[in-house]
Parts: sequence; structure tokens; C-alpha cells
Amino acid sequence: MCDNGRMIKPKKLPRDINERAQQVAKLLTGEIEIPAEPERSPVSAYLAQIGHAGGLKGGVARAKALSARKRSSIAAKAANARWKK
Repeated sequence: MCDNGRMIKPKKLPRDINERAQQVAKLLTGEIEIPAEPERSPVSAYLAQIGHAGGLKGGVARAKALSARKRSSIAAKAANARWKK
């Protein structure tokens, strides 16, 4: 894991299994440097933070506002769409 707490995921690994294994080994041993993620501007970071907070409570607020019949019809429509595939 890298210092930001997420798994290391390079942009693209080779398709050949042997080349991929070699590149992964080089990443783990430090022969290849992992490109740093670009820094976000303060405005972008703030907007991402409030968007995440809004997303966490949006579904709960919507569920509370809907009647049981409406929630049931939405769930049935979603189930039909999943099984239609």
C-alpha cells in the first residue's frame, strides 16, 4: 500500500503474464517509481468533500420522503430491469 492508504494500481500493466509479473516485481522492489497522483486544488478538494457528504445522506433522505407504495414500485422496476438482462 502506498502512503495515501489505497492499493497501488498502475495505469496499465502488460497483457503478457511474464511481463506483467516482472513489472509487478519491479514495482514492489522499488525499481520502478509509482507516479504520484496530481494535487487537487483547494476548491476541487472542498467540492469533492461536500459532494461525498451529500451523497451519503441523499439516499436516506429520499427513502424517508417516499411512501411505502412508491418505494415498492421503484424496487420492483429495478428488479425487473436486473432480470431483463
